[in-house]
Amino acid sequence: MENLPDSLITEILKRIDKTSDRNALSTVSRRLCSVEAEQRDFLRVGCGLHPATDALTSLCLRFQNLTRVEIVYSGWMSNMGKQLNNQGLIVLSSHCPKLVDLTLSFCSFIGDIGLGHLALCEGLASLKLNFLPGISSNGLLSVVTGCKKILSLHLNRCMKVSSVEWLEYIGNHGNLESLSIKNCRGLGQDDLVMLGPGWQKLKRLEFELDANYRYWKVYSEWAVSKWKSFGFCCENLMELILANCNLDSIRPLSHVLGMCGELQNLSLDVCIGLEDSHMMALSQKSFKLRKLSLNLSPRFMFSMEETCRLTDKGLKELARGCPMLEEFELYFTDCKFPSLNCFTQDGILKLVQGCPIRILTLNSACFFNDTGMDALCSAHFLEVLEIVKCQDVTDQGIQKVLSFPSLKRLKISKCLGVSDAGLKPLVGTGKLESLIVEDCLLISENGVQNAARYVSYRQDLSWMY
Repeated sequence: MENLPDSLITEILKRIDKTSDRNALSTVSRRLCSVEAEQRDFLRVGCGLHPATDALTSLCLRFQNLTRVEIVYSGWMSNMGKQLNNQGLIVLSSHCPKLVDLTLSFCSFIGDIGLGHLALCEGLASLKLNFLPGISSNGLLSVVTGCKKILSLHLNRCMKVSSVEWLEYIGNHGNLESLSIKNCRGLGQDDLVMLGPGWQKLKRLEFELDANYRYWKVYSEWAVSKWKSFGFCCENLMELILANCNLDSIRPLSHVLGMCGELQNLSLDVCIGLEDSHMMALSQKSFKLRKLSLNLSPRFMFSMEETCRLTDKGLKELARGCPMLEEFELYFTDCKFPSLNCFTQDGILKLVQGCPIRILTLNSACFFNDTGMDALCSAHFLEVLEIVKCQDVTDQGIQKVLSFPSLKRLKISKCLGVSDAGLKPLVGTGKLESLIVEDCLLISENGVQNAARYVSYRQDLSWMY
């Protein structure tokens, strides 16, 4: 092993992905140990660090070319030894000069002082903080003022983060491209206006309010006036993910949908106030939209007059103004109220026929039936179809799959109207590359055999009870 050329040793190590295998290989010879240490650029540690600071120091001294580090204490209990604390983060700033990407998860003993130490990591470009109960806005401000190169910042369940001086600073002085804020109860959606000029640089935004803690801050009018006073836009935004947000016209976020000329991926998950005007704004501005995911709850889609504000008209506007839309996902979370579905089959079909839809997902779309399956025979671009809890699709509708011109993958889940008889015509045809059947009462494991080149079958009927 000592006589192997460096290029061959490097190639061997590149082909070994498992950390345990790389660790074992490094014990074969000193040379392999040295080369492996030089090549290692990623480290993931957590409950196994004991004593935490000393162990992390040893690892960082051995692997001096680390660019990405994850410290994860998921599942930690007190009998596993002490967690890494604020002093432990000094190790990263002292011994990881090439650190670019850092993830801290479930680190209960790291607070603002620890984040302050990260300010010395001048090359840090990506920071992910997941469930750090000890940090506050002060710690974040220390990081963003010290780490001038941060491009990506993700916060999840950081409950003490409330004030937004850090957000205002990074908006005015930083180059943030990706921002994710999820389930941080001290931050409201209107706080995003404080990003100010930073909106122009943002390429990805994810904001999610805790579904069990819908807390609408009371300064919406101030936020709208602040938004207008900035006079900026979000032309470079390519991905927007909103969950449990309020999109009424008095909210700044409602105006974002009509300002994103580069938007390619949009996901709206149980957002209050969603209406046809938002779809119209998208069709007029977001010509490059490729993926749209709507998770709708009838409980939050109706105005005081009990009329649905998102209808087929909105889908038809998308079909007219989004010529690149190729993936559409539609979910209904409250399927126990099927009569409240705002769309009809006609609206879905107009969208599929007007856009080059390759991937179509319908979940709890009670209006979709065999007639809709028949109409999809004219969807020339459709390659992937997923139907979940579409109880009006029967064997007759599933058999129409044979006439779909481009379909390659089919998923049927929790559909009570489809049986083995519906899949029988597919057996041995080679029409489908992949067939996934999950939790369907009338479909047996034998019924899916040879219905596609790859078949996956599962049956768990607990969802019915």
